Amino acid sequence: MSEPGGSGRPGATVGPGSRETGSTQRLPVLEKTTDGPGGPPSATVYNPLDPATKARRFWSSRRVPAGIVAVLVFAISGLFLYDIVSVRAGRSALQWRKSFAGDLATSHLDDTAVLAGAAAATALGLWLLLLAVTPGQRRLLPMVRTHADVRAALHRRAVSLVLRDRAMEVPGVQSAGVRTRRRGVRVRAVSHFRELDDVRSDLYAALSDGIRDLALARPPALTVHVTRASRKG
Repeated sequence: MSEPGGSGRPGATVGPGSRETGSTQRLPVLEKTTDGPGGPPSATVYNPLDPATKARRFWSSRRVPAGIVAVLVFAISGLFLYDIVSVRAGRSALQWRKSFAGDLATSHLDDTAVLAGAAAATALGLWLLLLAVTPGQRRLLPMVRTHADVRAALHRRAVSLVLRDRAMEVPGVQSAGVRTRRRGVRVRAVSHFRELDDVRSDLYAALSDGIRDLALARPPALTVHVTRASRKG
């Protein structure tokens, strides 16, 4: 229903060079259309990766072991180089190198000191090889990859906090402790009312949904333990 003519009525549309009329004209409305097979592409493109694509663990930079090895190699190499240069310059070798060379010349392979040194060198070498071939970052749990250029992970402590908050929302749970490992999540809860089996069932269901919502590449196994709160007095 239109109102009489006037310059202040709502809904009237006045174009340049035209006179106002008593009818109300509707402004054009842009409606949201759904892109069909032949329509224009959407502004947001979601390209999930192939499910066969594995989300690998993050590699550690190994700064501390690399720094220790570099310092030791530099120090030992510097001492030997200094001694060799001194001998080439006409000076006598350092006393520690003479003693070390004499001990090596007179020691046998079955001596305790030789076996201990060989065992220590072997253990150190195996440790360095293990660090070289393993990724490290055991506290980071990789998430499912949905884009080829994006990798994400959750810290195990953050996973524990999220699951603990989810556990506290279950009716009957008085307190809860969550411990997250790479392959498993262990939950210990204390209930102050309701049957323990009911609380355990609801808690397991809620935490299973919580682990699924975290979108971890390798969802850890869930273990739930529920005990009754101790009565005071």
